[in-house]
Amino acid sequence: TGQPWQKGRSVTAAEDRYLMTVIATASNPRFSVSRVDIDRGGPTYTNDTLRDLHALNPDCELFFITGADALSSILSWQGWEELFGLARFIGVSRPGYELTDAHVTEALGRLADDALRLVEVPALAISSTDCRRRAASGRPIWYLVPDGVVQYVAKRRLYRDPVAAAAAVGRVHS
Repeated sequence: TGQPWQKGRSVTAAEDRYLMTVIATASNPRFSVSRVDIDRGGPTYTNDTLRDLHALNPDCELFFITGADALSSILSWQGWEELFGLARFIGVSRPGYELTDAHVTEALGRLADDALRLVEVPALAISSTDCRRRAASGRPIWYLVPDGVVQYVAKRRLYRDPVAAAAAVGRVHS
């Protein structure tokens, strides 16, 4: 079903999320998009995904890149103890979450020294939550997501909140 376990709210249909990922990565031959989470029934957990990807690609080394915000809660993830044996983890800085913040270093202090690599990246204040909110209220998401994804979201009318959409139309026409 591709239903993330930690989301307390409804999320966009798995097929739409999959297709947006295909569109976003289509121009880079180094990326491939997998359906393992979508085609597996039930909630999706990272350890299940990594196990499935290993089974499909037994000779490949897997890398899991995640933000400092997610690292701060990684010890609460389902089967977190096995995660670091399934992939090489790379934690990256994010606006509002530095890799040296106490909530991140506390979680990392419980991991082996070589369990993950920390990387500082340029701070781009782009959040998927903000992009969804912008789309829901009729505000542009150009330059925040790839052009093909902008067009897909518009065509499928994803994230549109009827009340916010009506208000946005009123702002445009007034």
